[in-house]
Amino acid sequence: MSDCGCSKARQDLEEYLRNEVCKTQHTDIREHLENCPSCRDEALVATTLTEVVARACKETAPEELRDQVFARLREVQSAQH
Repeated sequence: MSDCGCSKARQDLEEYLRNEVCKTQHTDIREHLENCPSCRDEALVATTLTEVVARACKETAPEELRDQVFARLREVQSAQH
């Protein structure tokens, strides 16, 4: 095991979580996270945040709200012309 250290693990955490680091780096960071509660907690926060944002991006606005937004946009556009 080659511990990459907290600073390296945190620096490359986002890429690690997206599987965008080379296999050696991935193994080093994974092993570090297994043995470092602080970095593991940070990885959990990053993973949770990514999942919440992904879910939010899949939601659609209620039809009534969408109609109100489009109506307001049309008002603004017509006032500018």
